[in-house]
Amino acid sequence: MQESAHAAQQTASRSDVLVIGGGPGGATIAALLAERGRDVVLIEKSRHPRFHIGESLLPLNMPLFERLGVADEISMIGMPKYGAEFVSPWHSAAVTFDFANAVDKSFPFAYQVRRSEFDHILFRNAAHKGAVAVEGCRATNVEFNADGAAVAIRHEDGRNENWQTRFVVDASGRDTLLATQFGIKRRNPVHNSAAIFGHFSGATRHSGKAEGNISLFWFDHGWFWFIPLYDGVTSIGAVCWPYYMKSRKTDPQTFFLETIALCPALSERLRSAKLCSPVTATGNYSYEVKRATGRNYLLLGDAFTFIDPVFSTGVLFAMQSAFAGAETVATCLDDPRQAKRALRAFDRSMHHGPKIFSWFIYRVTTPTLRDLFMGPGNAKIQEAVLSVLAGDIFRQTPLALRLFAFKLVYYVRNLFNPRRTLSAWKKRRQILHEPPAESTAT
Repeated sequence: MQESAHAAQQTASRSDVLVIGGGPGGATIAALLAERGRDVVLIEKSRHPRFHIGESLLPLNMPLFERLGVADEISMIGMPKYGAEFVSPWHSAAVTFDFANAVDKSFPFAYQVRRSEFDHILFRNAAHKGAVAVEGCRATNVEFNADGAAVAIRHEDGRNENWQTRFVVDASGRDTLLATQFGIKRRNPVHNSAAIFGHFSGATRHSGKAEGNISLFWFDHGWFWFIPLYDGVTSIGAVCWPYYMKSRKTDPQTFFLETIALCPALSERLRSAKLCSPVTATGNYSYEVKRATGRNYLLLGDAFTFIDPVFSTGVLFAMQSAFAGAETVATCLDDPRQAKRALRAFDRSMHHGPKIFSWFIYRVTTPTLRDLFMGPGNAKIQEAVLSVLAGDIFRQTPLALRLFAFKLVYYVRNLFNPRRTLSAWKKRRQILHEPPAESTAT
């Protein structure tokens, strides 16, 4: 259940934890801490259900849903996703990776979800567990003090408040509230991309079990996602290099449709489809933050870093960091003497996921990595790569040696194709020095 703004003001004036942002990360940590009996306030600037891009989940999300007690609700809104299809215009046939072939066979599928419905389920769950959940409420500034922090709040009706809390969790997503306030957010120096996306009805899907699989289409200026949702709508997006996004001379919708036409394989699957949503373009896509913690605060999910959505890591990173963050906050509040150690450990854990995935993300458009994905080789190595694609990087799954072997094959192939490798390197250097594309409204 949700509280009124007035009730929230009274309860939150001396809360244990104030969570900024009601997306997957914020709602998850609010639920976990409220379960422990903490006085938790969760504020969300919008009102659920609200649109959000990023509909594709990973198999390792599934046990987190079970632990939160929302697995049945998620299953009712989810399109089962058993694998990922890769389509390349430079290769003769598409390749599909089935999650059931990963090292651990226990998580053979995930879901595609409408984020408006998915996020709403998690937000309601936090309120059900005892968090005071307030919508239409934006944090505008945080001032840390001896008792924790004073958070300046603005309600959608124009009222301003100051709430005192012992601990602040920044789950503000791409708003990056604390990182921006502290001046510790920077453009990712080794990746540079932007995105444009929309929803279509009537797209051609695969039949049977493969209907819900995500498809990735490479093309000359980046890559496309194709994400089927349970209600017949398909999410389509293009992640492109800034030089291409800045070439736009038309409105976003026209430009998006023209971009799709550059990928014949995707165009064929959208031949009978109709655009059924506004088209949105967003720039400055990849960024990182120097640190994920400080005295009496921590950052979750996209409030800490965002690289590229090519492997659908966003929701998993947000929720995984929320589980780790809940343990960290509990330690800081229960045993302040252990706070520094706990915060350092959390900061290390926040760098772990992006470090593993970034090696693949930074190279996913290179000819050599495309070849490796489109022509899978050693079965043991393929299992390890599938485990990464499934999000199985936070447990003790034995992947290190197999991933090392995969990387070794990648570098050896580069050596045997020096001209192609040099050309790809020069293009990447040019892209990295290109000024980022600016965000564009719908």
